[in-house]
Amino acid sequence: MLQSTRNQAIALAGLSQAIDLVQQVAKTGEPDEGAMATSIASALKIDAASVEDVYGGLKNLHPGLEVLRRQLGAQGQIDPEHARYSAQLMLLQGKLSADAEAQKGVRAGVERAAAIAGDQDVPDETVLEILADTYHQNISPLGPRIIVTGERRHLSERSNAYRIRALLLAGVRSALLWRQCGGARWKLLFNRKRLLHEVDSLLQEIDAD
Repeated sequence: MLQSTRNQAIALAGLSQAIDLVQQVAKTGEPDEGAMATSIASALKIDAASVEDVYGGLKNLHPGLEVLRRQLGAQGQIDPEHARYSAQLMLLQGKLSADAEAQKGVRAGVERAAAIAGDQDVPDETVLEILADTYHQNISPLGPRIIVTGERRHLSERSNAYRIRALLLAGVRSALLWRQCGGARWKLLFNRKRLLHEVDSLLQEIDAD
């Protein structure tokens, strides 16, 4: 993957979109289905021609880019819960990259889910269950365990638990992509303005199409 600020911004938007969807599921039980299809598809895509291809094109990341713009903007706009999930997923991705056995387990689970998903536009519950189990068995034990907060009635539904874990796996996928594109924690601290400028440019590019 080409290391560039543009590609880092795209990958961070993918991470932001997955996290935002986790919050939607946990708090409302009704995530944006189009955005969710994009995030789950990104988790299933092991190999891709470009960073944009992981998400099926830049337009599919419009919700994530909007969320990322808020998170990179003024202090009062930042959602601390979103920032916590983001930091935890980046930490999990780092631990996964250092654990060969966990990586093999994740790849096997993703390949199984991808074979069942085929050309589905919206993944069915079987695919979500496999991805959720892949996350639960191979990534969650690496720690830290992510505590998702929301409405008890939504969190207690099995289908929502599948969706949340599958989306967390998608978040780890985007965090890995971000690092492959040259992302690092210090860049989030010192390159925020550059990343924000890139996000604005990407949103303008989408609007121009």
